[in-house]
Amino acid sequence: MASLYDKPVRLLMHDMVHDIELKPDALISRDRVRSWFNERYPKIKDGTVAAHLLRMSVNSKSRVHYGAKPGEDDLFFQVDPKHFRLYQSQNDPAPIYPGDNIDQAVQEEVQELAEEGSPEFAYEKDLQNYLSKNLHLIESGLTLFEDEGINGLEFPVGGRFVDILATDSEGNYVVVELKVSKGYDRVVGQLLRYMAWIRENQAEPGQSVRGIIVARHISADLLLACSGVQGVKLFEYELSVSLREARKVRGCSAPVMIG
Repeated sequence: MASLYDKPVRLLMHDMVHDIELKPDALISRDRVRSWFNERYPKIKDGTVAAHLLRMSVNSKSRVHYGAKPGEDDLFFQVDPKHFRLYQSQNDPAPIYPGDNIDQAVQEEVQELAEEGSPEFAYEKDLQNYLSKNLHLIESGLTLFEDEGINGLEFPVGGRFVDILATDSEGNYVVVELKVSKGYDRVVGQLLRYMAWIRENQAEPGQSVRGIIVARHISADLLLACSGVQGVKLFEYELSVSLREARKVRGCSAPVMIG
């Protein structure tokens, strides 16, 4: 999507830093950033501002989804979920970029959960990445949300994150929440909260917001909870694995897959 103003949001972030004369060690809150944009560039959505703030924070893991560019997008350091300061290259850790191996902490958490009997957690990112590239499997015409280089993966909604934010063939928003094991009824409240945030802060007048829950198993309680909720659909996914024997061909050192 083209910029709403003469400059894209990522450049306006630099203008904000200059305008408020942000000092190297001073903290700035997420709300203060949003307020600056709301006062000067009211057409830019809060979600877009929040996503760019993460994109331009060198230690935010979410920036890998938003195509952070070395040097150009290395502006902030995230101190906590709500506060930021200017990036100091001489003192701060090296910036995270798309393609970096940043999942060690996540892998350790997965291992801990697996040892506690929750191995399916390890599939969450795989499921998210696969569905984001194959949203047509959920609904024809469904595409990943895009806005000024920000996409709908881990889209920020008031300090939390939507698994996948999509748009349908009519341009309406669709919030997709993933549960790699069983979907319980409590996920309905989570989904409705995300839908309400998108409706209030992201959607234009007349633009609707729907919700979709994808889980390995949909519980009876979740089915019952959603039976009276408008605009929410439930899907179960299945994993399948096929094997082919690998046979060595004469003259070749590597195995060849035989169909």
